[in-house]
Amino acid sequence: MTAAMEIPRSTERRRLDEVLCVLRDGARAWAERPLAARIALARSMLAGAARIAERSVSEACAVKGLEMGTPLEGEEWLSSPYVTLRLLRQTVRSLVMLERNGNTPVGRTGETVDGRLTVRVFPVNRLDSLLFMGVRGEVHFLEGVDEDELNRSRARFHKGRDHEGKVCLLLGAGNVNSIPPGDVLCKLFNEGKVCLLKMNPVNAYMGPLLEQAFAEAVAKGFLAIVYGGADEGTYLANHPAVDEVHVTGSNQTHDLLVWGPATPERAQKMARGAPLLEKVITSELGNITPVIVVPGAWTDRELEYQAGNVAGMVTNNASFNCIAAKMLVLPRGWALRDQFLGLLLQQMAMTPARRAWYPGAEERYRSLTEGRTGIRRIGGGDGALPWTLVPGLDPADSSEKAFLGEPFCSLVFETQVGSDDPLEFLDAAVRFSNERLWGTLSAMLLACTHTEQDERLAEALERAIRSLRYGSVCVNVWSGYGYSSGTGPWGAFPGAPLTDIQSGRGFVHNTRMLENMEKLVMRGPSWSAIKPPYSPSHRSAHILCRRLAFLEEDGSWLKLPGIFGAAMRA
Repeated sequence: MTAAMEIPRSTERRRLDEVLCVLRDGARAWAERPLAARIALARSMLAGAARIAERSVSEACAVKGLEMGTPLEGEEWLSSPYVTLRLLRQTVRSLVMLERNGNTPVGRTGETVDGRLTVRVFPVNRLDSLLFMGVRGEVHFLEGVDEDELNRSRARFHKGRDHEGKVCLLLGAGNVNSIPPGDVLCKLFNEGKVCLLKMNPVNAYMGPLLEQAFAEAVAKGFLAIVYGGADEGTYLANHPAVDEVHVTGSNQTHDLLVWGPATPERAQKMARGAPLLEKVITSELGNITPVIVVPGAWTDRELEYQAGNVAGMVTNNASFNCIAAKMLVLPRGWALRDQFLGLLLQQMAMTPARRAWYPGAEERYRSLTEGRTGIRRIGGGDGALPWTLVPGLDPADSSEKAFLGEPFCSLVFETQVGSDDPLEFLDAAVRFSNERLWGTLSAMLLACTHTEQDERLAEALERAIRSLRYGSVCVNVWSGYGYSSGTGPWGAFPGAPLTDIQSGRGFVHNTRMLENMEKLVMRGPSWSAIKPPYSPSHRSAHILCRRLAFLEEDGSWLKLPGIFGAAMRA
């Protein structure tokens, strides 16, 4: 590790107290700040994020063992600068439109099969329509929300603030470098709360870069960045100067803060509903992400495309994503099962096995693979875990470890439910995903063109989308589209109790500042002539994703030819 990559030391408690004193003063100032000044700060942060983009990618690649100048570099451009710049540019746009028209912009409204209000949030503009042809996204709202409520409630803080200034502690995630700044932007601009961001030790190297990028927010007392582990996190969460807490990470971290150590006393507190931490706490805590493959008249072209799509969902970021594809839910008796799994293994083999850089990965891998038969492994060795398919899990086995907790390593499991009748399968797959799999963050459905065009099957697909209890449901596209869309909300399905938090509470991103949301639904075609940038076989991902990131800096149409050129060289 070079000097530039040196990890900052834990912040001393005296300094933590000083920082919180500054933020408490900044909280009231931010709450009273005029909209024009908030827009100016968002623009400053956008320019700052662009300035650090190159260095943030090079440092992340060094930590994760990715060679610069290769397609794998594209992972970091896509998951970090691209998402951060997109969120910031959309935030600026929403605030400008709020100043100009009195509200943030949204697309056309609609209605679900069971009568819920929907609103289109993707594509955002013509650029999105050109770059993501056929991909669209909509928000489904909670029962009882109508268009009047949609228009009245969004951007609530800016229309008439509901507090006089609050300090939110953000316990940042270590796996994806756009998560900490994305959480800051949501709390600061959507909710009007100044932020104390404690970097996760895994990616603490990003902290100084974010301090540079967001220097104006830091200088004015609207943001502070500190360092340390669990001790510092616990101290800050319980500090009287902190009003609220947001956790992105594991449910174990969440429960330790809220309920204390895993002892009989914790169980008693949970039974009484008496948490140690009584502050408002929001969270995004991971998932066992199902990929539900609907039987139908799949063409070879569609099946191969979707196998590559799923392979990218597994291999991206060495599978250290809360939305990595983890559970293939296939139809029992499906004639195309072996063909699909074979194509998936071929596609995964196109990405070299990756360094197990996230703490605990090797232990989790061993725990979930020991004693199993039929495992298919690709690559591995020298600190790298192999890409691994574990087929044939029994969906009725209530003790199956793979159903009970997020693996967070280079594994993908397979199970079979229902039958090869699409209607019976969808019913069984939804029930299995809702009732047996841990987590409520995101689920994916893969359906061929014939299924979506058949009226009876299309209605069943819509019912499945509505019935899946996940914060995002994505059809034929990776949940990464939902995470990176920006205008859509990102988080768990609403309603988790603190005693069984699973994927968490609350939404982030959501640059249109919507309220009363239930889920985000993203849809795409079953086949496309353009490979997704996360595809293992993409040969120019590093060029394409860098250009996509800098397009989000200013949205200039002059950058489109270079982007299309890189996309066509895939």
